[in-house]
Amino acid sequence: MQKTHSSTQQIFSGFSAEDSEKIERALAIIAQIPEPLPYQRPTGVDTAAILMDFKVDVETILAAILSDPRLEELKPKPDIAKEFGKTVAALVKDINWLNKLNVYSTDMMHHPNQAETLRRMLLSMTQDMRAVLIKLAYRIKRLRILPKEAYEIRHFVAQETLDIYAPIANRLGIHQFKWELEDMAFRYLEPQIYLKIAKSLAAKREQRKACIEQFIQVLHTHLDSEGIKAEIYGRPKHIYSIWKKMQRKQLDIDELYDLLAVRVIVDNLTSCYAVLGIVHGAWQTIPKEFDDYIANPKENGYQSLHTVILDPQGNRIEVQIRTKEMHEFAEMGVAAHWSYKEGGKHNAALDKSIASLRKLLEEKDNDENITEDFRSELFHDRVYVLTPAGKLIDLVKGSTPLDFAYAIHTEIGHSCRGAKVNGRICPLTYALKSGEQVEILTTKDIRPNRNWIDPNLGYLKSAHAIGKVKSWFKHQQRDQNIAVGKTILDREIQHLGLKGFNIKELTLHFKQPDTDTLLEAIGRNDINSRQLAAFFKIPELEPQPALTIKKKPETKSVVTVEGIDNVLTTLAQCCMPVLGDDIMGYITHHRGITIHRKDCNNLTELSPEKHTQLIPVFWGTQKASHSVPIVIRAYNARHLLNNVTQVLGQANIHISNAALETNPDFSAVLNLTIQIENTRQLSLVLSRISQLPNIVDVKRKT
Repeated sequence: MQKTHSSTQQIFSGFSAEDSEKIERALAIIAQIPEPLPYQRPTGVDTAAILMDFKVDVETILAAILSDPRLEELKPKPDIAKEFGKTVAALVKDINWLNKLNVYSTDMMHHPNQAETLRRMLLSMTQDMRAVLIKLAYRIKRLRILPKEAYEIRHFVAQETLDIYAPIANRLGIHQFKWELEDMAFRYLEPQIYLKIAKSLAAKREQRKACIEQFIQVLHTHLDSEGIKAEIYGRPKHIYSIWKKMQRKQLDIDELYDLLAVRVIVDNLTSCYAVLGIVHGAWQTIPKEFDDYIANPKENGYQSLHTVILDPQGNRIEVQIRTKEMHEFAEMGVAAHWSYKEGGKHNAALDKSIASLRKLLEEKDNDENITEDFRSELFHDRVYVLTPAGKLIDLVKGSTPLDFAYAIHTEIGHSCRGAKVNGRICPLTYALKSGEQVEILTTKDIRPNRNWIDPNLGYLKSAHAIGKVKSWFKHQQRDQNIAVGKTILDREIQHLGLKGFNIKELTLHFKQPDTDTLLEAIGRNDINSRQLAAFFKIPELEPQPALTIKKKPETKSVVTVEGIDNVLTTLAQCCMPVLGDDIMGYITHHRGITIHRKDCNNLTELSPEKHTQLIPVFWGTQKASHSVPIVIRAYNARHLLNNVTQVLGQANIHISNAALETNPDFSAVLNLTIQIENTRQLSLVLSRISQLPNIVDVKRKT
């Protein structure tokens, strides 16, 4: 039954006159919807009413109201951006996407990694964290009206709630939602067990209440006598968490001591231990149940004193003692039971995202940058895509369909010849976006393409996939690799327009024992095109050399370590990174930080315990610009200039002059003058142009 206008206005009271007027306009739009009978899904107004308990801003309330799924039936549809602003419109778009998402399957219940990937995808694709809060409110309302649905639907929605939405609420520290989501879902999945626990709790509620009140009164008396100020209250337990503990400890509900639990909040660290001493002195304790998480914090940073005492009646009471700061830290979500229950570790970015969410909920005049922080800090380096069968794959940001193929299986990667994204053919260099579905087109011929491991061409992003392709080529015959290496070397020399090349100097530079071993290394891509370009430096294109090891405070390293100056860095001899390579630092004991390529075998094969010695680094040189003439010969002039300018545009290369000459046989010569920073960048764009259709050759004009 629909709410009356006056009662609805009462629900959304407490806002300014201006905000109240906006809410009335949104309610007026919703009132026009021809509501089908019976309507068994949550409405926007019901969802917004749930959110009022959180004291959220008016934009959140408006977005909740206007994301009502019945709005699709309204003709004409309102222009939300025009009526209520771009922020509300963007929120509504996010919520509608979340409400329509249909990726979850009950198989995920048996594959925790898939459920975790889906949770991350939901969060990463949401532009504004408030959309997640609204989606959780929608799910709360959905569960409240779920008894009207068929058994199969009730079971599916409840299981999805436990697998996906309750953990998200838990992770974000929204505990009111987490508890209600878990308890209601559990009620639909295991109704008999739920009722048994509920009846047991109800039967002893008054007894527990009296026991807790008596303990708190006595403890207050002891603390007052010592002049210790403290906030003491009973800690509620929820049916689902009780059942989980019964399962984990294989105990009956009557044997669970922590159904009786008290939390003590004090002003400082000294008071924590003082309270502990008073508790242990006044009551009998159970030594094996004592944990000092202040002196020995959990991996997620959680700090508190835990002890269990026996009162005069023999009741076990769990007591948690912590400072206000420790309690705030726990309530922010980092230690609010999510990390150690889900088996995760402390994550600074996650801490900050939860703090941002709390700030957004509590402050009416919030900073617009907070919503952007949520996504950029927590999920800035990941992308989540689906297989045709609906399996979720977690990839590094910037990954291509080829990276996806190797993530599925090495053989699929080796035999990949094309890809469809959302049903449409796309290039193998396409950068995948979260939520896209990818299908790999394969051939029976298992043979990777050497271009895939050319860093200039952008086929592969992940070190895992690059390593697989390199490994394949390493196992090919030596003579074949030498021949391919010679071809690659000749092509690079031709592209750059070099003369008087001495292969012995190149052999010495790369510390190879002889020419054939050098060519074999090039053929296997152990030495790549960027490293060759770094050796073949064209003097007029290169800036003044920068120091790679900082010896004095006034000098500046070519490598920056997380924004810190004056750090001793050394370029690794194993992979010999050059300017432009994706790099990673490894903290050594005697040589400062060694700089490796991210795909270096020595890094990819590191043991897990040594991963803590990895540190983000990046190149920090000054940019320069040089005019470089290049000449491109093509079999056909059709689309030549357009294709070349697209490649240069993608690489942010400016064209200062262009001249196209066509011949009667339709062949063409394109002369360009482009603005180049250095030899490496020149090598990169020449390599990419050489991959275009109908290209005969491309090189620097000398």
